[in-house]
Amino acid sequence: MQKLLAFLVSKRHWILFILCELISFVLIYRNNAYQRNMMLTSANAITGSISSMSSTVFSYLDLQKVNQELLEQSSILEMEVIRLREQLEKISLDTINFNPVFPEDTILAPNPGDRVYAYKFLTARAVNNSTNYLNNYITINKGSKDGIRPDMGVVSPHGVVGIVMTVSDHYSVVISLLNTKLNISCKVKGTNFSGPLSWKGGDVAYAYLGELPTHAVFEKGDTIVTSGNSAIFPPGIMAGVVDSYDKQRDDNFYSLKVRLATDFYSLSALYVIFNNMQEEQWEIEKEVMSND
Repeated sequence: MQKLLAFLVSKRHWILFILCELISFVLIYRNNAYQRNMMLTSANAITGSISSMSSTVFSYLDLQKVNQELLEQSSILEMEVIRLREQLEKISLDTINFNPVFPEDTILAPNPGDRVYAYKFLTARAVNNSTNYLNNYITINKGSKDGIRPDMGVVSPHGVVGIVMTVSDHYSVVISLLNTKLNISCKVKGTNFSGPLSWKGGDVAYAYLGELPTHAVFEKGDTIVTSGNSAIFPPGIMAGVVDSYDKQRDDNFYSLKVRLATDFYSLSALYVIFNNMQEEQWEIEKEVMSND
């Protein structure tokens, strides 16, 4: 208390000055209309400026809140777009016309009027795909829990892609046609001249069909399809078209340069082929081989 009194005593001149100023302003305000109006105008201007600044600050704070709400709504909308895109992709996969890929002779009709398919397919999507190596692979988003197993053929809407190599519960790895270790039995459409279709590296748009006899009849532009000489692919699936041809080293066979029907740079929708007769075919073939 003594310190407070000492402070007031030491500042008494300033306190007296401020008090006199306040009394003067009050007297001027009460007794002079012009000065009163000027003071009210100035006070209103100051109050308006303060109110404007306050409104701006609160608006800015509200804007941050609004922005956060918009971001949350945008996130919800993005998830909805992704969900709808996946549904549209699934619908697209399920409604694609397979006529260019699957020929009619993949259908069995043991009884008149019946249409029993020797092959069926499962839609899938490529989630990883390499094209830059000599031995390339493709990962698809379907696995053993979807019924996928090794040695199933894989095609695109345009043609042959590869063969399932290994599977997990929800994914499968496909050995791509762009793999120097893979050979797929193919033939010139409309003939019985068949041979292994393989990729030799380099240009991903071309593979080579070898071991065609010199008396085989074909020409540039002919269609190359699967031969059906295995239990993996049905006969007649599109592989590509003849781009050029040449004699092999021993001159007893032709080697055809085939422009592939599948664009391996843009793989997305794929179809895994189920051969309902595959196991039966393999069992009887193993039985014959074991008896040799």
